[in-house]
Amino acid sequence: MAPWIGRDVSAAAAAIASASYFLSRQTPIAYADRSSIFGSALPKPPPPAEVSASESKDQKARKDAPRTSEVGFDPEALERGAKALREINASAHAKKVFELMKKQEETRQAEENAKRAEYQALQAQYEIERQKALFEEQKNLMQQQAQSKAQLARYEDELARKRMQAEHEALRVRNAELVKMQEESSARQEQVRRMTEEQIQEQRRQTERERAETERETIRVKVMAEAEGRVLEARNLEDVNRRMFLDRATQEKDKWLAAIKATLDQVGDGFNSLVNDKDKLFVVVGGATALAAGVYTSREGARTMWNYIGQILGQPSLIRESSMAKFPFLRFRKNKSSFTNSGASKGAAGEQKGFSDVVLQPGLHGRLQELAVSIANTKRHNATFRNVMFYGPPGTGKTMVAKRLAFQSGLDYAVMTGGDVAPLGPQAVTKLHELFDWAGRSKKGLLLFIDESDAFLSERNNRVMSEAQRSALNAFLYRTGDQSKNFLLVLATNRPGDLDTAVVDRIDEVLEFPIPTLQERLDLLKLYFNTYILQAGTRSGWRSVMQGKQADQIDASGITDEIFRVAAEKIEGFSGREIAKLMASVQGAVYGSISTTLTPEKFIEVVDYKIDEHQRRSKFRAVAA
Repeated sequence: MAPWIGRDVSAAAAAIASASYFLSRQTPIAYADRSSIFGSALPKPPPPAEVSASESKDQKARKDAPRTSEVGFDPEALERGAKALREINASAHAKKVFELMKKQEETRQAEENAKRAEYQALQAQYEIERQKALFEEQKNLMQQQAQSKAQLARYEDELARKRMQAEHEALRVRNAELVKMQEESSARQEQVRRMTEEQIQEQRRQTERERAETERETIRVKVMAEAEGRVLEARNLEDVNRRMFLDRATQEKDKWLAAIKATLDQVGDGFNSLVNDKDKLFVVVGGATALAAGVYTSREGARTMWNYIGQILGQPSLIRESSMAKFPFLRFRKNKSSFTNSGASKGAAGEQKGFSDVVLQPGLHGRLQELAVSIANTKRHNATFRNVMFYGPPGTGKTMVAKRLAFQSGLDYAVMTGGDVAPLGPQAVTKLHELFDWAGRSKKGLLLFIDESDAFLSERNNRVMSEAQRSALNAFLYRTGDQSKNFLLVLATNRPGDLDTAVVDRIDEVLEFPIPTLQERLDLLKLYFNTYILQAGTRSGWRSVMQGKQADQIDASGITDEIFRVAAEKIEGFSGREIAKLMASVQGAVYGSISTTLTPEKFIEVVDYKIDEHQRRSKFRAVAA
C-alpha cells in the first residue's frame, strides 16, 4: 500500500470517528435508551476517558480555530475526510479500507457492548443495593414503630397502674375514715354504757349500804334487847337452874351407871353361854362371816353400779371440780343441802362474797365487777354469753377469780385443765363432745374454766402437735364456733401467744393478771398473815366443845406495819401463790420452834430464804427456756 493511502485511510478514519462522535453528541441514543430502561432517577455514568480527551481537544481546537462552531464541529476535518474518501474511492484498495473501517467499527461496537453490559451490571448491583437500603429503612421503620407501640403500651400501663393506685389509696383512706368513725362510735357507745352501768352500780351500792345500815341497826337493837332480857332472866333463874341442873346430872349419872351395869351383866352372861355352847358359837361366827361377806359384796356392787351410771349420766371425766351435782337426779338434794347446812365450807362462803376479799389491781377489780354484772344481765335476758380469756404469770389468782366470777354472776362453774386432754389420745374428741353436751344441761348457765388451755389449744402449725391433738383442737373449734346461751368459756393461759388464731378469734374479753405491785403485795401479806398466823390454832364447832380446850395460838404482836412494808418491798416479783406459800413457811417455822412466838427476826429470816428460793427458780426457768 502506498504511504499516502495509509495516511488517507488514517485521515478518513479520524474523520469518520470525529463525525461519529459529533453525531453521538448530537443524538445521545444510547444514554436516552438507558434512561428509559433504568428510569430517570438513576445517575448517568461518567463519559469514557477517550471522549473526555477528545472533548478537551475540540475545546482547544475551537479556541485556536475561529471556524469551530459552538457545538465543537470542525468543518475542515470533514472536508479532509471527504477528500480522503474520494481518494479512497479512486484507489484500488478502497475495499480493504472499508473492511478495515468495518472491523474497527465492529471492535468499537463490541467495546461499547461490553461497556454497556458492565454498565447494566453496575445498574443491577445499584438496584440491589437500593433494594437493600429500602429493606433496611423499612426494617428500621418497623422497629421504630414497634418501639413506639411498646413505649405507648408501657405508658398506658403506667397510667392505668397509677390510676388504680390512686383509686386504691382513695378507697383505703375512705375505709380508714369509716373504721375510725366506727371506732369512735363504738368508743362513745362503750363510754355511755359504762357510765350507765356505773350509775346503776352506784345506785345499787348506795341502796345496799342503806339497807345494810338499816339491818345492822335493827339487829343491834334487837340483840341488845334480847341480851338484856336474857341477863335479867338468867339472874332471876340462876339458883333454880343450878339446882335443877344438879338434880338432873345426878339422875343421869345414876341412870347411866345402872344401864352400863345391866349391859355388862347381859354381855357377860351371853358370852359365857356362847363359849360353853359350841353350836351357838358356830352359828354366830358363820352369821358374822356371811354378814361381812354380804356387806362387802353389796358395797363393791354398789360402787361398780355407781361408776357405770357415772360414765353414762354423770359428770364428764375431764371435769376436776364443779358446783353442779355429779348426777342430774341429785341436783335438788345438793341444792337443798347447800342452803340448809350450817357448816358450809369456808371456800364456798368466800366464793359467795364476790370480789371483796380478792386482792387485785384497781382497774382489774373494777373490770371484773362490770363483767360479773354483764354476765348476770346476759343470763337474765337469755342472750348469748361472751367468752373470756385470763392470761398472766402462774399464781396470780386466775382460777380463784373464775370461781368468784361464776358465783357473783349466778352461774354454775366447772374447772378442767388442758393437760388432761393430750393423754386421752383418740378418745379426746369423744370426751370433749361429752363435756360440751354436759355443759348444756345446766339450768343456771355454766362457766367452763379451762386452765392451761394452751396445752391442747396451741397453734396448729406446731410440728410437735400429734394428729390426736389436732383432732381435739378441731372438735373444740367446732363446738365453740357459735356463742352459746348455756355456757361461757373462760380460758386461762400463761402463754397467750401459743394459742391458735382460731381460738383467739372466739375470745370476746381479754383480762391480764399481772404480778402484784407493792401495795397489792402489802395487802396480800396482811391477808395471808391473818389466815396462816393470827387464825392458826383457833378451833370452832362441836369438836372444840367436846375437847374442852383451845390450841395454842401464835403470838405475833411484834409484827408491825413497818415490817410488812419492808417485806413487801423485798418480795418484788412474787405472785399471789408465792406470797401464800411464804406465809405457810412462816407458820411452819413458828411450829418448828420451841415457843409459838413469831419474832420480827424470824419473819425476816423466812422472807429472805423464800427470796433466795424464788431467785433460784427464776434461774431454772431461764435455763429451761
